[in-house]
Formats: sequence, C-alpha cells, structure tokens
Amino acid sequence: MSPAEQLAEGAACLGIGLAPPARQKMLDYLKLLEKWNRVYRLTAIVDPSQAVSHHLLDSLAVLPFVAGTSLLDVGSGGGMPGIPLAIARPELQVVLLDSNSKKAAFLQQALIELALGNIAVHCGRVEACQPTVRFAMITARAFADLGTLVASSRHLLRTGGRWLAMKGLRPDDEIARLPAGVSVAGVHRLPVPGVDGERHLVVIESDAAACRGG
Repeated sequence: MSPAEQLAEGAACLGIGLAPPARQKMLDYLKLLEKWNRVYRLTAIVDPSQAVSHHLLDSLAVLPFVAGTSLLDVGSGGGMPGIPLAIARPELQVVLLDSNSKKAAFLQQALIELALGNIAVHCGRVEACQPTVRFAMITARAFADLGTLVASSRHLLRTGGRWLAMKGLRPDDEIARLPAGVSVAGVHRLPVPGVDGERHLVVIESDAAACRGG
C-alpha cells in the first residue's frame, strides 16, 4: 500500500475527511521530515513504512477533541501533532513551541515550504513563553509527565481551555499526581490504524482561577 493510500484509508477509519490537497500536503511534510531527519534527530521513527501511521494518523487521532481557534503544541519536535492538525484544520491558529534550535529551524522551514499560513514557530522554553493571547488548547506528545506539562504551561491556557496530552499506556500514576486546580475531563483510548501499541489521550481542564485572562 502506498503512503497516499495508507493515509486515505487511515483517515477514513478515524472518521476524518481530508481533501486531496490536504492529504498531499501531509505527504510532502513527511518527505521533508525524512530529509531533515537524516541530519537532525527530529523523530525516533526512521522506517518510512511507519511514517504515515506513527506521525500523521497518530496526530490526526486527536482531531475530534480539538475545539476553539487556537492551539499550542508544546515540545513540538518534528511538528507533531501540530502540523498535521494545522493542515487538517486551516482555520486553526497553531503555535509550535520547542526549546531545541535545530528542531525549531526545521519547523520554520516546514511552514515556509508547505505554505502553512496558520502556523507560527516559537523557540524557547515553555515556562518562559509569554504570548499576548492565551490558547484554547495545549497539546503535547512525549513531552513530559502530566504534572510537569500542567505546571509549566498553565499560564498559557485561556479560561475554559484544555490540555490534550498524548500518551501510550494509560498514565494512571501521572493522573494521580496532577497538581491542585485541575481535573481530568476524560481519558480516551485512541485506536490508531497501523499502530499496534496502546495510545491514550488525557484531556485535562483547569479551573477559572488558574488561567484567567487571554
């Protein structure tokens, strides 16, 4: 099965409609990621046969949980899930944040080459990020434990916003250690086509007092 067929079939299994131009842009993104990954270690997945499932479909699996018009992707690395989500939803304003300058350079090049006008890149630590407007959603994929994610980024979440934390096995121990002022709105097992291991999405809400403004 070609990557294009794998993406089309996988998106259909997830119940996500992608227009042909969006699918092509995602495949172009994978080619760019593979090219840069030869020099900079952007992702641990080096097998091209796994790229569609472990990068694109894994990212798109959280799309049904994305609400609002703005999203911050913390520790974006190679751009996941931020870039696939931005391609799938052009109306979504996405900021990709990573403290590694080489990864940030790749992200900047990707948004230029793919003409992604709804993406911005910020190089720096999440704790030091001070945007003028806070975000409706904060995503993270293999960034840190849940407590660290919440503590380091809660100043970036607007009132009524949510964290969407992507995990492998259900992280019950991390959930038990979440700081005060937040609650788990749901833990969802995500069936990702082509990915054998477990995938979970932890949706976390913050009380109004913890994230006023924005």
